This record gives sequence, structure tokens and C-alpha cells, in this order.
Amino acid sequence: MTLHREGTSIMLWSTIIIAILSGLTYYFLGCCCPIIYWLLQVGFLVLLGLIVQFFRVPNRTCTGGENDIMCPADGKVVVIEETTESEYFKDRRIQVSIFMSPLNVHANYHPIKGLVKYVKYHPGLFLVAWHPKSSTDNERSTLVVEHSSGKEVLFRQVAGAVARRICYYPTEGQYVAVGQEFGFIKFGSRIDLFLPLGTKIDVAIGDVVKAKLTRIGEII
Repeated sequence: MTLHREGTSIMLWSTIIIAILSGLTYYFLGCCCPIIYWLLQVGFLVLLGLIVQFFRVPNRTCTGGENDIMCPADGKVVVIEETTESEYFKDRRIQVSIFMSPLNVHANYHPIKGLVKYVKYHPGLFLVAWHPKSSTDNERSTLVVEHSSGKEVLFRQVAGAVARRICYYPTEGQYVAVGQEFGFIKFGSRIDLFLPLGTKIDVAIGDVVKAKLTRIGEII
């Protein structure tokens, strides 16, 4: 396991701030209120541990095949439905949404291999990630990759109520591999996939899924 580069400044500043707070509590409480002092120290360490674990990146090998649609993020499947995708396709698609809690790994990976056809960032609101309008109203990024079969898959990073920064790396015209990292979302969030109608779906609502390991479906 490694720590993601997007967390470097946050982890550094968190360590500095917690060290300062620890010093202040020792100065004011270390002698007169030792129980409160130690309780605060434990709380500071737990908080720092939670911040550091958020940026963890487990070592995994992607198991996807030629036509597999692999899971782009750790989390829980919260939506599987036919809907209209209005930004790029402007037609009916199968939407699969994965909710990431603050305890999940938040690195994001390409679900298929192919050519990046579309990349766009949208500033927006910070509704809770499971809100029905979060996919269209929240801060988000939209990426589309064209598979070698000619079929396209759209996937969208959606910020949540806590997430305040979406990071993504691909550029249009770039060829990407399945399981290759494409971005990171800082704190709670979700990923929406919009798949062609007729796509074979291998997950169900409520399933706990793992990036690069769980097969979402198959392009047919």
C-alpha cells in the first residue's frame, strides 16, 4: 500500500496543525487536567489516522479482460437504472452509480481501455452524494472513453457534501488502459457510469465493490 500524491499537502498541514494543538493542550492541560489532556491526544491521533488512511492506495492488479467493464472505485452500488444522459450522449443509457464513503479508497480507475473522446470539468454545488440531483448539479468531471468495438462509456466523478476537490488526469485523444488511474476525489463522493443499452450488468444495488477487481459488466 502507498499514499496518494493528492494527499501530500493535506497530510503535511494536518500533521503540523495537530502537533501545534497537541503542544497547546499540554501547556494548558498537561499538569492541571491530565485525563482531559490524554483524551485529547488520543482524539488528535485518531483524526490524523483517519486523514492519512483516506489517501491510501492499495496495491492491486486489474483482472479485467478485453470486453470487461471494471469497477472504477471502491464503494457500494446505489443506482442501477435506465436513464437519459443529457451532457454527451443525449440518449438513453444504463446508469450504474457507486457511492464512496470517507472510509473508502478514493483513487479512481478507468473502467475500460480505449481512446479518451471527451473530458470536461463542471463547477457546482456540494449536495450529499446520494442526492438525486448530485449527478447534474454538484461539482463533477465527465470523461468518455471509446472501446475498440466502437462503443463508448461515460463515467463521471461527482463531489459530495464533504468533497471539495475533484482531480482527474486524462486528456482528449489519449489512449488509456483498463485499471489505469484517472483521478481522485477528496473525501465523500460517487462515480456514475453510463453504459450502452444492452450491456450485461454483473452487480446489484447494495453490492460492495472494489476498484480494478469487481466486474461491473461486459460490452457486447
